[in-house]
Amino acid sequence: MKKIEFIKAVYNLNELPKENLPTVVLCGRSNVGKSSFINSVFNTKMAKTSSLPGKTRSINYYLVEKKFFLVDLPGFGYAKVSKSERDAWQLLLEKYFSMNDNIKLAIHIIDSRHDPMQLDIELNNFLRTKEIPYFLLMNKSDKLKQAELASAKKRVVQFFPEIIPGENMLFYSAIKGTGKKEIVKHLSALFLM
Repeated sequence: MKKIEFIKAVYNLNELPKENLPTVVLCGRSNVGKSSFINSVFNTKMAKTSSLPGKTRSINYYLVEKKFFLVDLPGFGYAKVSKSERDAWQLLLEKYFSMNDNIKLAIHIIDSRHDPMQLDIELNNFLRTKEIPYFLLMNKSDKLKQAELASAKKRVVQFFPEIIPGENMLFYSAIKGTGKKEIVKHLSALFLM
């Protein structure tokens, strides 16, 4: 997978692209590394990264190999925006998932250094209730030692018992490239065969 292009930033659900393409959504809390994930998988600097959480406030659409959309959803759980803005985001995301029949996979990104937040648990429940296939990506794994990785794996399975490491969960590092080959293989098998 080499070809990715930015299509548009969507602030309102009636602005969604009209093309009827399969969609992969990236979701997770603010500052979990969704933009870095896009840049590392596709060897690009297209997705804007920031050290400030809550930077992505739009639904950002990318077209991959002209075959499927990769969609970067706004991060949740960022405290420095007003409650009404956070509620508006949550409503936007719930509506987005409800009205989009093309979602073939959700990649739920979690910072491997921390336990899942309550909002991660709610997102996991939401995806399972909606029967949306999902993949758990334990990001920033380069920050952990071997024993800490084993502990993080054990903890995440306690939070999400349906997770099978290596099958629907993997560790990822945009810096070291850990997990990149596996995620490219997974996406290619889904959309490019």
